[in-house]
This record gives sequence, C-alpha cells and structure tokens, in this order.
Amino acid sequence: MTQISEEIFGYFLSAYLRKSAVKKLLIWAFGMKKKLVLKIGTSTLTGGTKLISRGKIEDIGRQILELRDEFDIVLVSSGAIAAAKQYINIKDAGRPVESKQAMAAIGQPLLMRIYNEVFSDFGIPTAQCLMTYRDFENETSRLNTLNTITELIKYGYLPVINENDTTSVEEIVLGDNDKLSALVAALIRADLLVLASDIDGVFDKNPHLHPDARLMPEIKNIDEARNLIEERDSGLGTGGMNSKLEAAIICQRENIETWIVNGGVNSFLVDALAGERPFTKFSA
Repeated sequence: MTQISEEIFGYFLSAYLRKSAVKKLLIWAFGMKKKLVLKIGTSTLTGGTKLISRGKIEDIGRQILELRDEFDIVLVSSGAIAAAKQYINIKDAGRPVESKQAMAAIGQPLLMRIYNEVFSDFGIPTAQCLMTYRDFENETSRLNTLNTITELIKYGYLPVINENDTTSVEEIVLGDNDKLSALVAALIRADLLVLASDIDGVFDKNPHLHPDARLMPEIKNIDEARNLIEERDSGLGTGGMNSKLEAAIICQRENIETWIVNGGVNSFLVDALAGERPFTKFSA
C-alpha cells in the first residue's frame, strides 16, 4: 500500500470511528435508541432445510449484539414446529391443526433452549413471551404486555416473542407471525419492523418463476403491490408475501416503516441498515 493510499485509508477509518463514537455518545447521553422489531420466519431459521439451523441463529445473535448500542430490539420468532421435528413428527391423522398445535407445544421450549444457548455465547440474555391476538384486543392486556416488554428491554433482556399456538391457531394456519410482529411493532411504537424472508423483497413478478423479475426498492401504495404477488409454497413456514403486505399495512397505519429483507444471507440486517444489501421498504 502506497503512502497516499494509506493516508486515505486512515482518514476514512478515523472518520468512521469518530462517527460511531459520536453516535454511541449521543445514545448514551440522550437515550436516542430506536426501537426495532425483527421477525424471523421458519424458512429463515431452517436455512432451506426442514430443521433449525444453529448457524443461522448464531448469525442473528452476532447482528443483534452489533446493533444493541443503537437499537432496542424485540425478536419475533417462528420455528417451534420445526424445532419439534428434530425429535418427533406427529402425524395429523386427519386433524392437521391439532397436530401442529401439539408439535408447537413440544417445540417451543426446544426453540427457546437453542436461543438461550446460542445467544448466551454473545452475552445476550433472552426472555420468552408467548402471545395471542386477544392480547392486543383488550386494553388491560395491551398495557400489561407493553409493560413487560419495556421492563425486559430496560434490564438488558431480549424479548423473544412467538404466538401461543396451544391456545391460538391463527399463525399456524396462515401468517407465520407476520401479523403478530406488526402488532408488536405498533404496541411498542417501534421505528422499524424488519421481516426476514427467503427473497430480497417484493419483485414486479415472482423471481422464482421469472428470471427477469426486478426488485422494487420502495413501495408507497401497498394495495397496488398486491397485484404483483405470485405466491410459492416453500413447504416450511405459512407466511407468504401476502401476509407480509398485511403486516406492512398495519405498520403503515401507525407510521412505522417496514422492510422485507433476505434473511437467508449472513449479516442481512446489519448490511441492510448500512445500505449494503438490497431490500424492499414500505414507507411509513
């Protein structure tokens, strides 16, 4: 490296460090942390397989650790049924919903154990929050839920939220926690909801079927975007692109920005926030 290139490199490195230090100082002094809800679906957690990928959870943990100085983060995670499948597979025998409920009951503590084990290596304590849509309909339940999440964040715990599939089946049947994550974002008045998907965002046509499909970097009118959606069953989670649009609509009503990012790649969230990865943004 020449002397000139070394000087240029040194200048930009010091500028970056100064910017990072100033940002951390402002956050520390004025409590300027933003609130971010990250939703991880089954297809992301399994990494394209049928089983939970510890490697993917490690990737998520590294990113949360890197972003915790700037954001208060709430994780909404699917994957209970996939976690159960590593140990048992209950056949539906004509009752698919009930069988999935049983699988979710078996898998939820297993999923949390994986999160606890992996995230503890990064110094991130976790807390489980199981919720249903009824928790958002009653004002007392809403307040209690908000207070619990707020206290967990206050004491440095990462809330890991999932639907209580034993008593509620909405997300088992359709949604994979997309709607739940939007309701959580609205409840805590988040600044940003990030929906991790298996593609880069919304395209003008299905990229799995059309090689010439183009990514739409920003969408303001969500209703118009519905006409572009061609669903493809991945056989894993239940949340297709339509359920993500529904989540974006909920957040748009609350002036919360929503992103759809490809969670299948490493550092997807950190890179998207740095402007180094393509994604679709739904304007608030």
